[in-house]
Amino acid sequence: MSKQEHTPIKSAIDRQREIEKSVGYFELLRRNPNFRWLWGGQVVSLLGDWFNLIASAILIVELTGSGLALGVLFTIRMLAPFFMAPIAGICADRYNRKHLLIITDLARAVIVIGFLFVRDAGDIWLLYALTILLFGVSGFFSPARSAILPDVTTPQELGTANTLGAATWSVMLAVGAAIGGLTTGLFGSQTAFIIDGFTFAISAGLLLKIKLPRASSATSETSGRAKSSVLRYMFQHPDILFIAMHKAAISLLLSSGIQVILVEIAKNYFVIGVGGALSLGMMYCMNGIGSGTGPILARRWTGDRDKPLRVSISFGYVIAAIGIAIMAPVSALGTVLFGGFVRSVGGGIAWVFSTQLLLQRAPNEIRGRIFGTEFALFTLMGGASSLITGALMDRLPLQVILWGMGALTLIPALLWSLWQRHHSRTAQR
Repeated sequence: MSKQEHTPIKSAIDRQREIEKSVGYFELLRRNPNFRWLWGGQVVSLLGDWFNLIASAILIVELTGSGLALGVLFTIRMLAPFFMAPIAGICADRYNRKHLLIITDLARAVIVIGFLFVRDAGDIWLLYALTILLFGVSGFFSPARSAILPDVTTPQELGTANTLGAATWSVMLAVGAAIGGLTTGLFGSQTAFIIDGFTFAISAGLLLKIKLPRASSATSETSGRAKSSVLRYMFQHPDILFIAMHKAAISLLLSSGIQVILVEIAKNYFVIGVGGALSLGMMYCMNGIGSGTGPILARRWTGDRDKPLRVSISFGYVIAAIGIAIMAPVSALGTVLFGGFVRSVGGGIAWVFSTQLLLQRAPNEIRGRIFGTEFALFTLMGGASSLITGALMDRLPLQVILWGMGALTLIPALLWSLWQRHHSRTAQR
């Protein structure tokens, strides 16, 4: 839509003035019913997502006891949406984004029922197959939700909506992981899967209430070249490309592999609850608190201004590396929890602010494909990280793997800082 289209017709100064007039979080929820329904669906759906994650991880550890098998689970959770992401981005641009979100929610509600039939080690293939199907469908959801956000908000609301959505993800990680760990530990994985199915159905009902505005005629004004190939567009606009690569770096170094490691820590180091389900829930809970509070606190300084957002992303990687270093000795549950909190503060800042930069700069008519490409890179790196981490866990001490991840996290911080120096000089010419 024209209000989100960033072309030379509207100067960067004018756009920045619009963005800086951002609204508050409660004001956004009070005055924008469309975003309120979208946010409500996100709350319910994410609750079920974390139930599913902990239930699946604990179940596969109980049935196999293999770090590699656990790594495979996390790998296919990431790679399944990777193969769908290019198609998902096209669908998010061509079809009604609201309808796409509802259809994916209903499909996932049906698929989750199949997890109830995973009973013993001989059913692991079914768990893997259902995970592929579930997250393949989920691959359509994430690009559509990212692309629809500017459709239901004004430029003044967009930054607030993005940060609130990310904070909600984090809060639901904390709440969902804690409750999911408690539910799985007390009542078993089957109960967690049933709750997961209900959350998808409820989310679809909430999304039905959204009323999308008619698309602006200005949407069709961009060149056919940009429409025909999103990759060509991104290579012609390298800043967009580099921004879209942040989630891939986060997934590779700060997210997917760490999730595999946390399951191992809960199972073999600090076992609380059945199979460590409660201790795993505690670790995810702290991660959620960190990734939610980090961007909110940092945004008090950055606002939605371009340069502070960019600078904060580099600091986010450094903070995350410090968090991993705190976790690395795995000496006590308290230090693991605190290190996970610090890691998530940094990762949350990099995640939310890179998303905000894309929302402010991506043209509406290819926004879905840009977010689809970003999601594809994120899932590809996540799958690789999960598989590599799972394999390394069978060969190296956990502490060595964590120290390595912490050191590698400084690389994207350095590369992004170098790009910013080049980008700033180019912009001033």
